[in-house]
Formats: sequence, structure tokens, C-alpha cells
Amino acid sequence: MKFPCRILAVAPLFLLLLLDSSASPASDNQFSMGHSNGHRCAGCVVVVSVITQLAQVHSSTVEASMERLCGYLPGKLFLKTTCYVLVHMFGADIIKLLDADMNADMVCHTLEFCKQDTGQPQCHLYPLPKEVWKLTQEKARHIVKKSTTMKYLQSGSDICSLPFLAEICQKIKLSIQTSMPFKDVDSDKYSVFPTLRGYHWRGRDCNDSDKNVYPGRRPDNWDVHRDSNCNGIWGVDPEDGIPYEKKFCEGSQPRGIILLGDSAGAHFHIPPEWLTASQMSLNSFSDLPTALTDELNWPQLSGATGFLDSTSGMEEKSIYLRLRKRNRCNHRDYQNISRNGASSQNLKKFIESLSRNQLLDHPAVVIYAMIGNDVCSSKANPIQEMTTPEQLYSSVMETLKHLNSHLPKGSHVVLYGLPNGTFLWDNLHDRYHPLGQLNKDVTYAQVFSFLSCLQINPCHGWMSSNKTLRTLTSERAQQLSSTLKKISTREKFTNFDLLYMDFAFKEVTEEWQRRGGQPWQLIEPVDGFHPNEVALSLSAEIFWKKAELQWPQILGKENPFNSQIEQVFGDQGGH
Repeated sequence: MKFPCRILAVAPLFLLLLLDSSASPASDNQFSMGHSNGHRCAGCVVVVSVITQLAQVHSSTVEASMERLCGYLPGKLFLKTTCYVLVHMFGADIIKLLDADMNADMVCHTLEFCKQDTGQPQCHLYPLPKEVWKLTQEKARHIVKKSTTMKYLQSGSDICSLPFLAEICQKIKLSIQTSMPFKDVDSDKYSVFPTLRGYHWRGRDCNDSDKNVYPGRRPDNWDVHRDSNCNGIWGVDPEDGIPYEKKFCEGSQPRGIILLGDSAGAHFHIPPEWLTASQMSLNSFSDLPTALTDELNWPQLSGATGFLDSTSGMEEKSIYLRLRKRNRCNHRDYQNISRNGASSQNLKKFIESLSRNQLLDHPAVVIYAMIGNDVCSSKANPIQEMTTPEQLYSSVMETLKHLNSHLPKGSHVVLYGLPNGTFLWDNLHDRYHPLGQLNKDVTYAQVFSFLSCLQINPCHGWMSSNKTLRTLTSERAQQLSSTLKKISTREKFTNFDLLYMDFAFKEVTEEWQRRGGQPWQLIEPVDGFHPNEVALSLSAEIFWKKAELQWPQILGKENPFNSQIEQVFGDQGGH
């Protein structure tokens, strides 16, 4: 799944008009200050929409609503300061145009955040004005013809070259990099910090100064003197002199869970209150700094490796938490090696960040779940961009050979099929997007069309009114799933067995409906694309049930000493 930070995630904040996180895994950790025209346009339109709606909700002026929005932002990472500076730079022109009854599309085209290339259609989120577009735009340009904003934007300068902003842009960059010890996203080190690929993504380190101590390794000398594998079990039972790790974990078949995934596996999530004026408050953006340093992903709540209690109230647990409950010796042994924009074709750029030593570590259950980007593209003709079955076979075999050279013997690899994404249009197109709920004026169909026009739609093949295109995209997804299944039945590897599981979204939907829910409630409301936390939790439950029935060997035995481990070590140090 691609990275909508560049699309709708830029929306709620002035800040994100100048941040452009790449969808490419190769540059996940690069901090770019530039924008493509499409991303900048989408960001402007949604920010102006939020400003307009805040003024409406609070019966205030546009100026007051901008002040209110900035006041909601946290000070960390210079978010609040940046917002106020941007208001200083652009606020006067926005006020003039909105006071003249121009909508967000017109404001952003007039200020040239949005540009119409020659021969290209006029991209707009809202219905076109009753007057001819060019006539309305001439009126708008006349209103701000001498503005400072227009001079800078017409010059083609990057926003960070504007007075007052260059220094702040640099401070933001440094603030993100130094808010905690910076970690290379391709590093296989574990961390005592949560974000920047820290323990939100893989088990928390319990001795960051010792590279030989990390989650998932076999215990060193049965951890008599130290907790070498960070599962919280170490020392010697004074009653019989037997090391606790040996007593409680020997023969229990410990194993870790590793996900090779895209942004769905990383749990890409934009809280809808970031865009919904009627729900905004001082608390709305409290998680924003953390979310930014996690690339707007929430792996700590994901279906595969989540370790926190669900925020949705779901009783279902992640696959990791189920493995941990089954055997407390598995504590902290999880890795979420997922990237926004990941696919079979670029996995080799970051698979090296997977940490497993064949000689020193326990076996692992690896889930390969590239469920979207092999068929999803923002291009006008996405069919040409799709991975072919032949390309998939080649790249997956390369991945499996890499895994065979790194995973300890006795590991398991599960290849996940691709979904039928026609679900998105069928269940969302006529519903109101969070931006349209206040005035009942923006549907998902309009959002999808706007993004496609800008050529930044994360999955033009499925998020489209073109039924033929949606069908062709699903047909290719089915072909790729069949290829994965064929690989699982034909190929053999020395260090792991290879399994295949269909993407279970139909079963997830049926289970959710059985509980009284509606299908559209399983999709992230802001991007209209990713499975949300409820869907991920139910997917984990279905995965677990299928594994118990079909492949119980991949889950390991249930440890009979779990209660004693908990009695002696409590929560084993938390996460």
C-alpha cells in the first residue's frame, strides 16, 4: 500500500505543506522539503477546507480559525511555530479569497499551489463554480494580484526558501533527527526508543550498549547472569539451582514473528479528527509528533506485531501477542519490516534490515504480505505499471533465497495473497469523506477523482469510477495470488517450510457484519484505502484460527510454565 502522507495526510497541517515523505522505501528516512505539484495542491485544498470549516463550526472569522488550528498543534518538532509562520506568510491572501466566497479549489489555484498543465483537465475537489472557471479565477487573481504569496509562488521557489521558513525547515529536520538517537531504517539494531524504527517496530532492547543482547536470540548460558534475549527471564531459581530460562523455556519451541509488508502491515493511519473540524480540539494532535517519526504508521497497534491494547475496543490480539500468550518465552520477539510503498519489486532495498542469525537465534514465523503495491499505481494508465506474474515469481524467489540464507532452521514462511480491492469503491464511493461530513459536499468518489486527476491516487486501479479498470486490477491481483500459491507448492527450502494463505478480507467482512458492523467501517476513513485497526485485528484472528487448524506446527507448543513465568517475573519488563 502506498504512502498517502503525500496525498491526504498532508491535509490537516500547514506543516505538511512543506514536508513530503517519500513513498519509496529507498528514501523512507530522508527528509524532503520539496513537493510535486499534485501533493502540494491536495495539501492546500484540504488545509483551506479545514480552515473554512473551523470558521463555520465556531462561527468565527477565517483569521480566528487559522489561529485556532495553529493553537491545536503541539509545540514539539516546531509544529506550532511553523504553523504560525505559514499563517503570517499566506494567511492574508487566504482570508481575502475566502471572504470573497472562493472555495478551497479556487484559493489554491489562485495562489498557484495548484497548477493546470497544458492539455490537462482542471483538477478540483468541489463542484465547479456556476460561473466559467476562468472568469472566477480572474476575479480571484485580481484580489491578490500584488500579494507577497503570489510573488514567491510564481518564482517557483521551494517553500523552505521563503523568508522566515528556511531556518525553521532546518530546525524541523534537525528536531526529528535528534528527538532521540537517530537510527538508520536499514539497521538491524534494536532500540530502547519507540519511534524512528525503534521498539514500535521490533522488540525493545534491554541492553542497548551490548550488540550481543537482543530479542529473539537463544539464551547465552541459559541467561544465568543476564537477560541476553530480552524476554525478561533470567537468573537462577534459588530453590533448586536451575536457571529460570532452562527451567521455563527449554524445549518450549520459542519463535518470533516477522512481517515483510507494506503500509497496510505497518498500519498506516491518519486520525480522522485531524481533518474533521467539528472534532478538533487541543487533544486532537497530541500523537502527531510520534506519528511523524513513525512515518504516519502505527506498528504498535498492527495486526501482525502490535503489542498495545487496541484503541478500537477489539478483544482480538495481534499475532505477536497470541504467540506471546502461547509461550511467554516469546516475549519481545517481533519485527515489523514494513515500508510505505513496499512491493515485491523493491523489497530487496530493505530486507537487509531483517535481523536473524542462523546460528544464534530462535526460528521465526515470517509473513510475506505485499498486498497492494504490485497492482496499485497513481499513473493514468496503471495497468502498464502492474507487476506481472513472471516478475513476481522472480522477485519472490530472490526474497525466499535471502530468507533461506538468514533464517534459523525450523522457521516458517507464509506467503499472503492479494485482496480484491473492488471492495473500496463498492463500499465507499457514495459515502461522505471526513472533509464532506459537515456540509455533505465531498464524497469518496470526488476524493478519488481529485487524486486521480492530480496523478497522486495511491491506487488508481481500484479507487476509480471505471468499473472495467477496477475489474482488470482485481484480475491481476488474482493472477499474482495464484503465482504466490504456485511458489508455495513447488519450491522447497532447507531452513523453512513454505505456506500460502489467501487474503481473508471477505471473511473479515463477514465476521464484522456478524457482529453488527458495516463493511465501510473496516477501511481507514481519511485515505479510503488501507484496512483500519478493526480489520487488522480481525485478520490476525482469522490467520491464527487457520494456522491452528492447518499448520499448528508454525505456532509452537503451548508452554505449561506460562503461569509460573508470570508469577516469578510479572509482565517480563513490559515492552
